[in-house]
Amino acid sequence: MIPLFNDSYEQDDLMIQCLNVPMTQYKERERAFLVGAPLAIVPALVFLPAVMFLIVVPQVAHGRAIGLFVVPACALASGFGLWKLALSAVQKPWGIFNVLSFGALLVLLVIAGYTGLFLALMTLKL
Repeated sequence: MIPLFNDSYEQDDLMIQCLNVPMTQYKERERAFLVGAPLAIVPALVFLPAVMFLIVVPQVAHGRAIGLFVVPACALASGFGLWKLALSAVQKPWGIFNVLSFGALLVLLVIAGYTGLFLALMTLKL
């Protein structure tokens, strides 16, 4: 009888050992996705309300001054998250984190599309 798993390998690591890909590469990709997705999506969701309620039509005292700090912080955090997601999406060999990162990039594309459309309509005052 041929043993299915060798004693030196764990059952979870069988695919990784067969592909001769070090475990650290998968952990780096997982970390890039888990850090990049929230850092890209959350600031993108915060950007439109921050611009509208802090800069265009200030709803709080000193709203424009607060907006001058919040909007660039959102842009920097989103840029860093987008960079991490892009790195996680294109690394080989293909796996689940490539698919998840690509899905997060598509969600970010939809958010950027409706944000841009809304801000463009606001400039036309439609």
